Amino acid sequence: MWIGVKILVMGADGFCGWATALYLSKQGHEVGALDGLLRRQWDKDLGISSLTPLPPFEARVAAWERKSGKKMPTFVGDLTNYEFVSDVFASFRPDAIVHFAEQRSAPYSMIDREHAVFTQVNNVVGTLNVLYAMKEHVPDAHLVKLGTMGEYGTPNIDIEEGWIRIEHNGRSDVLPYPKQPGSFYHLSKVHDSHNIMFTCRAWGIRATDLNQGVVYGVETAETAHDPELTNRFDYDEIYGTVLNRFCLEAAIGHPLTVYGDGGQTRGMLNIEDTVRCIELACENPAQPGEFRVFNQFTESFSVADLAERVVAAARDMGIDARIERLPNPRVEKEQHYYNAKHSALEDLGLKPHLLTQDVIKRIIEIAAQYKDRADLGVIRPTVSWRATASRRTAPVK
Repeated sequence: MWIGVKILVMGADGFCGWATALYLSKQGHEVGALDGLLRRQWDKDLGISSLTPLPPFEARVAAWERKSGKKMPTFVGDLTNYEFVSDVFASFRPDAIVHFAEQRSAPYSMIDREHAVFTQVNNVVGTLNVLYAMKEHVPDAHLVKLGTMGEYGTPNIDIEEGWIRIEHNGRSDVLPYPKQPGSFYHLSKVHDSHNIMFTCRAWGIRATDLNQGVVYGVETAETAHDPELTNRFDYDEIYGTVLNRFCLEAAIGHPLTVYGDGGQTRGMLNIEDTVRCIELACENPAQPGEFRVFNQFTESFSVADLAERVVAAARDMGIDARIERLPNPRVEKEQHYYNAKHSALEDLGLKPHLLTQDVIKRIIEIAAQYKDRADLGVIRPTVSWRATASRRTAPVK
């Protein structure tokens, strides 16, 4: 039985990382929680914050240890510092490494040159250090790396799970699926994928790249257990994902901000499915030298469809929600073909939580509970893909 495995969750103070660390700990694994606490500093620099109040990282972990009776050692440091990374891997010696510890916002990476450079250095160098630490200390460990469906872009053909068979001049081969990333952040993820794939081939590293869709929701069974364990709720223009933002806007009486026509279609999944996908990837590790890619989402929706669903749910709750279309600050197709494959994780046992009206209503309820903490000034987009800088020019730390 797959229990008691040592798993290092990197980025454990973040939205996906916190929920994953608690879930894996509850399942009986020895979880180490690593974070550089940079996201909290970026929030201060940009004048944004989680809608839900968050205790300090160490206090959150201590609360989990008290309530669950399970130990969770913490490691605070920067992945771009190889001495720190090496020391953590040498002391904890994980069997699996779950890697969320990157700057994850496309708008952040598009603020200006400084933020673009920081995003790529932070993400690519940090991941390279992790790969070298694995090679040095735990060469048999399994890397579960969070990628993004945004690596693929929106090609006019079906999106496969990482690989595609190419016929050319009478010969054929299975090659990495072509990437068309839509921001400097998404480009950093493509660089990660290439570096990981190379080390699998050159060093025999085993790795699973999870190309995740847009995550929605707030609660898992573990984070809903106590207010001290509450997860992040991002709604601002930099870090707020589209459905959570719409639900907060409905809760506070703000128009739902749809960029452009709203025809942009993306894969999405519930945070409850994120933690289960991580578990399935860890339970079924890649083979030595194998670079495996799973597309991690459960359903696809256009932005306009999501907005209409939130309006309908809000009106069922007696809230008069409406939609406002804004000029699209991003460089992306307004209407496009989108058919991405995502069968591998379901084949391993994932049973998806689908986006029902009850799920949307619950997110609106949570947003309404904390609506007094909402800042209307951080909702509308100010970062433009076409401009060289925006008003959000806080220095990178």
